Amino acid sequence: MCGIMGTINKNNDAIQKVIEGLERLEYRGYDSCGIAYLDNLEIETIKTKGRVKELSQLVDSNIKTNIAIGHTRWATHGGATTINAHPHTVGSITIVHNGIIENYLTLKEKLINNGYTFKSETDTEVAGALLDFYYQKNKDIKDAITNFIKEVKGSYAIVLLCKDIKDKLFVIKKDSPLVIGTNQEGVLIASDIPTISCECEDYYLLNDLEWAIVGLDKISFFNNNGEEIIKERQVFKDAALTYSKEKYDHFMLKEIMEQVTTLSKLINYYLEDDRYLNLIDISKFKRIDIVACGSAYNASLVGKYLFEEEAGIETEVYLASEYRYKKNFLDKDSLVIFVSQSGETADTLACLKKIKETDAKSLGIINVEKSSISLLVDEVIYTKSGSEIAVATTKAYTSQLAVFSLLTLSSLVKNRKLDKTDAVITELKNIGNDVQTLLKDTSKYQEVAKKIVASKKIFFLGRSIDYAIMKEGDLKLKEITYISSECYAAGELKHGPISLIDKDTLVIAGNTNKLLYEKTESNLCEVTARGANTLLITNKNTDSDNILIPEKSIYVSPILEVIPLQLIAYYTGVLLERDIDKPRNLAKSVTVE
Repeated sequence: MCGIMGTINKNNDAIQKVIEGLERLEYRGYDSCGIAYLDNLEIETIKTKGRVKELSQLVDSNIKTNIAIGHTRWATHGGATTINAHPHTVGSITIVHNGIIENYLTLKEKLINNGYTFKSETDTEVAGALLDFYYQKNKDIKDAITNFIKEVKGSYAIVLLCKDIKDKLFVIKKDSPLVIGTNQEGVLIASDIPTISCECEDYYLLNDLEWAIVGLDKISFFNNNGEEIIKERQVFKDAALTYSKEKYDHFMLKEIMEQVTTLSKLINYYLEDDRYLNLIDISKFKRIDIVACGSAYNASLVGKYLFEEEAGIETEVYLASEYRYKKNFLDKDSLVIFVSQSGETADTLACLKKIKETDAKSLGIINVEKSSISLLVDEVIYTKSGSEIAVATTKAYTSQLAVFSLLTLSSLVKNRKLDKTDAVITELKNIGNDVQTLLKDTSKYQEVAKKIVASKKIFFLGRSIDYAIMKEGDLKLKEITYISSECYAAGELKHGPISLIDKDTLVIAGNTNKLLYEKTESNLCEVTARGANTLLITNKNTDSDNILIPEKSIYVSPILEVIPLQLIAYYTGVLLERDIDKPRNLAKSVTVE
């Protein structure tokens, strides 16, 4: 969940390049940061608690150097302090690291017994000390790295400097993302492809337990035994990536507004020339497991509903952190779908590696091309929502919903089980207009935000697919505002949680399923009778002060229903003066378990 940046170049602007890269990587962690660079043949390190902009103020931008590494942190081992910030220097080794060294306490004890002392609480400093320990034996960095790989348990993406080798960087990878990009000026190393795609012409990806020696004119790749290997050079397809908020105050608002385009682009791509019919046929499988985390999990609950109610296929949705450790009952008739915006989510990736040992088929629903999950699954569907900078997902989430709709539609059409195919396709093609309608007037959402701020308790309610959408609304409010809200299946409220309802409670409910209109309205009467204020998001035209969304089929309605919830969370966060794009304690790409 941390961001790593490194460079070696001809222009002697390595400090500037690393700072710029860290700013783009800050979504991965932003509680502390640091940089190390070569200055007059000495390695200088500057670290700080806080954001990259604070780090940039501490670094002398006039220093000319051709080699530097940097890091922006999401704290795991030890609090967010300057001492715990990366880079860490131990002996001859200066290191930045993303991941978790699981056996760091055992290694730390061994190293203390060999005379090492430690300043920080981090597992990263232990990793640096272990590399130094093996390096000092015979001053051979290759032996140090291969011994490190053999002894360390856990995950790591590492870039290191050795004070005795001042013209090279060293890169090591296992279970954490890392990309090496090249251009005319030199080499850039980063935690993700979008960070460097705007500057590099091509790139290399390391597999697990591989490492590299990165020089200005040559990159050499090695396996875990230290044997040199050949890596395939890959070319960037989409280099034009912008990190500008343009006219918006926050990336989150910009990305909410971009859903008009992202959804239309994705859906029309698959509907054009009937490409959606080339998607994997879910009807071939007797069992489908969907594995995800966070918002991707909420999107998967919608997928479960579509697969079961529309396509008639038994489907279960699992949190990746739980699925990894449960017994599975998979066989050749099973499909496991892995949903991840980044394609690097550690828990989800670990589950994928586990099921690769079975006969089950694997499918990824991923936003980032060439990410770890996308490369490992049997088949992948890209959500094509573009780079998402705000930590709280919006456009990537709705694109995941759209993919589940397309998968369901594809199966039904191929098996001739859908009577009104043309009507559904027309709805999907016109989704941009419906989204635009919901985004046109935001005053309604701003008024709801005021009500939320004035309330002491917030509840989200829904039945069936509405419940899945309300879970995402609840999560968005938590992420952006830090308000402790609750989400329940509406029929479950009376089985305990209704005891919390009083006059200081605001209940936000979804009600778009015609078969359940009256049931949900009955649940709202129950909370109203106990003094709660209510807000309904519905496609049923009423005279009340509710939020009305267009009445559409189940393939489109969930996407439209969530957009007001995204905007309500956003405007509540603005009212409370929260850090909208980088909420506290969060990082966008969760690459540690």
